[in-house]
Amino acid sequence: MSRITALLPRRDARPADGSAAGFDRRLTPPLVLGSLLNPVNSSMIAVTLVPIGAAFGAPPSTTLWLVSALYLATAVGQPAVGRLVDRYGARPVYLAGTALVGIAGLLGALAPSLGLLIVARVLLGLGTCAAYPAAMHLVRSEAARTGLSTPAGILTALSVAAQASSAIGPTLGGLLIGVGGWRTVFAVNIPLSLACLVMGRRRLPAIPPERPSDGGRSGLDLAGMALFSAAMTAALLFLMAPQTSSWYLLLIAAVAAAALVARELRVNDPFLDLRMLAANGPLLVTYARHALTCTVSYSVLYGFTQWLEQGRGLGESAAGLVLLPMSLVAIGVATATGRRKGIRAKLVVGSTAMAVGSALLLLLGPHTPAWALIGVVLVYGVPQGLNSLANQNALYHQAPADRIGTASGLLRTFQYSGAMLASAVIAAVFTTGATSAGLHVLALVMLGCALLLLAASVLDRSLGRAGGTAPARS
Repeated sequence: MSRITALLPRRDARPADGSAAGFDRRLTPPLVLGSLLNPVNSSMIAVTLVPIGAAFGAPPSTTLWLVSALYLATAVGQPAVGRLVDRYGARPVYLAGTALVGIAGLLGALAPSLGLLIVARVLLGLGTCAAYPAAMHLVRSEAARTGLSTPAGILTALSVAAQASSAIGPTLGGLLIGVGGWRTVFAVNIPLSLACLVMGRRRLPAIPPERPSDGGRSGLDLAGMALFSAAMTAALLFLMAPQTSSWYLLLIAAVAAAALVARELRVNDPFLDLRMLAANGPLLVTYARHALTCTVSYSVLYGFTQWLEQGRGLGESAAGLVLLPMSLVAIGVATATGRRKGIRAKLVVGSTAMAVGSALLLLLGPHTPAWALIGVVLVYGVPQGLNSLANQNALYHQAPADRIGTASGLLRTFQYSGAMLASAVIAAVFTTGATSAGLHVLALVMLGCALLLLAASVLDRSLGRAGGTAPARS
């Protein structure tokens, strides 16, 4: 945490005369800790899939529901929770979400069946939806208060926390399994939740955002939220196991999406401002880039990790340790480049490294030496540190101020859409176990995504403007 706090502007939070001189550094610990709950839970589970499968007699295709359940809940819930943040303020939503994380951790630690473990993961997904849009909302509020349009230090701290915790997650998960078994991976959420609740109550401001021009009488667009949830749930359920017998899910998704568009274009205060999105091409491209980034990142996190355990024959703790250098590189790269404005440069370098790492996976086999495995994860540490940071900074500049919570939630929706796609590909290539042949097929898919990401980064002219302009206004 001290490394992250050091990234922030070295100014007093509140001068003695009450003037606004710099960002309130007291916000950093609860925002950073809350924002890492989702990525750390996303990544810790990677090394538990094999022992949980053994404990309940479930194959890899079934235990992957522990991954998909959290992503489905998060992808659907993030924009809705972000809209709650935009309308009611960051503090109450943050506190409610982190409380739910503690409840989910307790349920997972005691769950007697795989079904209840999946329920715990759904609750974790919903609970961890709150912190990131709350953090982005408060950062924009602090920018308005201080007059500083580009708080690079705070944005970097959020990204470093998320990327580091995502990369460290498998290592932490392996260590927790070694200490107390796979249930400790769920139980660790209880103290984390309590820490967020204490710091959130003490440090987050209780000032709600400004109400819309109607004075708030229109209320939340609950119908729009419901239609969005139905469309996303049906689409992602199909994506988890795409097959001809599930075509009806695509029909449900299409009907719900059409109804969503018809409604959101008609109401005064929509859940999703489709007109704003349609007119904001750079923001839509940022969402697409983030989905490609996460398809590759989560393929490494889950596919490569499973192969290390089954195809390469490493234990859970050893597999986590092999991935540790990736986190160290990610932290160093993000910290070194976080304050630099070159969004496009970050994406080009990151996507190139991602393509190189994917190509290297084609060379791995059951007898590949440990030094070569570590070399591959070192390469993947570069995009881990660059790509999500660049996409987050682009969104900060491209999204309107009064929709920053919803826009940030949608970024996570595209993130977990990429994760769900990765899970679907992994399930398809590892049907009988995590073999080297399956890893090579997965690597080809990852290479294709990396090349698309590289092209999208090189050709997007708006990235040069985003890095040097003030954030979009409402």
